[in-house]
Amino acid sequence: MPVLRWIRRNLVVIAGLLTLAYMILPNIVVMVFSFNKPKGRFNYAWQQFSLDAWKDPCGVADLCGSLSLSLQIAFWATLGATALGTMIAFALVRYRFRARGAINSLIFLPMAMPEVVMAASLLTLFLNMGAELGFWTVLIAHIMFCLSFVVTAVKARVMSMDPRLEEAARDLYAGPVQTFVRVTLPIAAPGIAAGALLAFALSFDDFIITNFNAGSTVTFPMFVWGSAQRGTPVQINVIGTAMFVIAVLMVLVGQLIASRRKSNARN
Repeated sequence: MPVLRWIRRNLVVIAGLLTLAYMILPNIVVMVFSFNKPKGRFNYAWQQFSLDAWKDPCGVADLCGSLSLSLQIAFWATLGATALGTMIAFALVRYRFRARGAINSLIFLPMAMPEVVMAASLLTLFLNMGAELGFWTVLIAHIMFCLSFVVTAVKARVMSMDPRLEEAARDLYAGPVQTFVRVTLPIAAPGIAAGALLAFALSFDDFIITNFNAGSTVTFPMFVWGSAQRGTPVQINVIGTAMFVIAVLMVLVGQLIASRRKSNARN
């Protein structure tokens, strides 16, 4: 039958579209319920279309404060993890030293072990050091957690780099710093950017490590978890929708820039 033949020819595309729809469906639900006006405390059933939550996204106490705190922690954790992870990735790829193989293996441990184990270990470390739990302990914990993901992303990019490009720059009398800034760094930039974006998303979204090491500090994921016990305000859906739209726009802009660069290179 023609229909069966068409399905067989496009089976991979159909499976991909169904998977994409399955992944996006929860975001669509969040987006739809950001325009809801629930009658009770829980925003789980559609009642009435309303823009009240969009007009006043900070209408719930401490919501925007926790969001601002999460953005600050994610920003600084991204900077710290990206800087350290980039240097570690270059060292592991470009240099030979003792215990290099062991370090390569240990880098994957934070990604392989359960997050609750790392959270409890960091909490034990901070308590033994006498550190006061709060903003700084959360920031240090997030950098430690995101570091492995940045190293993995940057390392994959550095391993694919052609060393002859840097040799050509040195043959043209470029110094080490000039070679790194004008040749090495632009080539490694996609891997560094990917690691930074991944670190930001992981840090902003983290709950388990934050919950163990935050003390009285309340981040946005912790605020959402606490609100779910009493009643989920619509403003949480508004913030979630805004973050989803921003992420999609960033991806689209990145794709547009990449396609323009390819077209310019062909011309």
